[in-house]
Amino acid sequence: MKKILIVEDNEMNRDMLSRRLIRKGYEVEIAVDGAEGLKKMKEYSPDVVLMDMGLPVKDGWTATAEAKADPDLNKIPIIALTAHALEADKIRAMEAGADEFDTKPVNLSSLLEKIEMF
Repeated sequence: MKKILIVEDNEMNRDMLSRRLIRKGYEVEIAVDGAEGLKKMKEYSPDVVLMDMGLPVKDGWTATAEAKADPDLNKIPIIALTAHALEADKIRAMEAGADEFDTKPVNLSSLLEKIEMF
């Protein structure tokens, strides 16, 4: 079973996404900001991270860049999630080190395809 870490500050988004992924057979762990996300990446060793970019404490761009600079974390695939659907937002997420990008609201079938790539 694949382990997915969802790093998302919006409770409704966390709940909806985690329930849908659990129903699809994934094991899910939650973090509510970028700093907690980095901590849980180390503790939980997820197969994939779904990283919201607009997070409190430490935003998703910073957390992604820090994860990719850490030799213990840099192999964990990170899918950037954001409500900002502009090409510039995708470029910024990829420059921070994200392995893939998706927009919110999440299209589950599209997101599942991206998760399964890793």
